[in-house]
Amino acid sequence: MRGLTDAGPDRGPAGAQAVITAATVVAAVALFAAACGTGGTGARDEGPAHSDSVERAPAAKAPSPNPSQTYEKVDAVALVKADPAVSATVKRDLKPCAGTEYPVDVTYGDLTGGQLDDVVVNVLTCGDAVGVGAYVYRREDGSYKNVFKAEESPVYAEIDKGDLSVTKQVYEKGDPVSSPSGENVITYRWTSGRFVQEDFHHTDYGNAAGGDATEDPTAAG
Repeated sequence: MRGLTDAGPDRGPAGAQAVITAATVVAAVALFAAACGTGGTGARDEGPAHSDSVERAPAAKAPSPNPSQTYEKVDAVALVKADPAVSATVKRDLKPCAGTEYPVDVTYGDLTGGQLDDVVVNVLTCGDAVGVGAYVYRREDGSYKNVFKAEESPVYAEIDKGDLSVTKQVYEKGDPVSSPSGENVITYRWTSGRFVQEDFHHTDYGNAAGGDATEDPTAAG
């Protein structure tokens, strides 16, 4: 009690200030306790913060793939018809099957290591899609040059893991067009400025036995 008595009139202004400060602290504690009693989230009990009040950075966009720098679409029909290496028979028979649709298959890919993709063109028949000519064109000095041709029908050329694969159906006497006796698959690789045979494989459909190699398709150098 002595302490309270000593804090009497002699300390009037300071004592009053201490009392006010203590009352303020008590009130603040009471308010804090009341807020905790409503759910323990304080001011957030009024509701979640508005999402539009937070500025979000725009999502990063994935870069768009660049178009191929080595691909150039060609008019395969015009290319074949203007090619002096293509036989007159193939050119004469190369006509639309229906409307403006020509019987040609065109494949683009790297076979010769040029700046632009090489073009593999297969000319087929309209009725049964038998290959009558297979050609490879390489871009050189601003134009396409014939670097391979095979016209021993039926024949078909395609790109296989960077090599040129040529398939030729083998018919025995009396075989219908739909049922060849076997096939020869010849693989070529671009070497020293020309296609060189790398592999030869024969399949006999009748007894699965190997056969003799047939004459290779002609490679234009």
